[in-house]
Amino acid sequence: MGHPLLDCGSPRDLADLRQVIETKEELDIFEQLAGIVTADLASLEAAKRPQNWRQLPVDIRLGFGWADVQRQFPALEGHVSATIVAVCQRCLGPFELPLDVRLKLRFMQTDAVAVQQEGFDDWELDEEMLRPLDIIEEALIMALPLAAMHEASERCGALQEPAAPGDAEKLRPFAELRSKMNDTN
Repeated sequence: MGHPLLDCGSPRDLADLRQVIETKEELDIFEQLAGIVTADLASLEAAKRPQNWRQLPVDIRLGFGWADVQRQFPALEGHVSATIVAVCQRCLGPFELPLDVRLKLRFMQTDAVAVQQEGFDDWELDEEMLRPLDIIEEALIMALPLAAMHEASERCGALQEPAAPGDAEKLRPFAELRSKMNDTN
């Protein structure tokens, strides 16, 4: 086995082996996630883009096994934590966004019929083989917020800067819209 995250394997074989993967990787190994971060940071001026964000660590702990006693459904349980750089949608500045993902997955073929098993999320597979890196990457992407913002308001530039007296109109661009609409009617 060369690299446990990159090697393809059958979920059944991994479950039989009770394969454990514990490693620390750089964010750059996750190509799709890195592409999302790159696209987000492209909205910033070049001087404001953080450097070396691709080397941020991703801590991974995975364990394969069986979800049921009958050994019908291979399972994956684990924890992945990472920090990515994102653009705050309030202040439009870069910040570090922690991602913490707990995995408890039950693998099955797309056409399989099974009763939901409490505590497990069902993960349908189109193919017989899987690459652990793909599972982790998809879980991290699903953990991304729709609108990334600083968690603490005191860290957000938009919430710290008091508005200048002449900026009231900028903060409420549609404040006089109703009166203008009434004037035209």
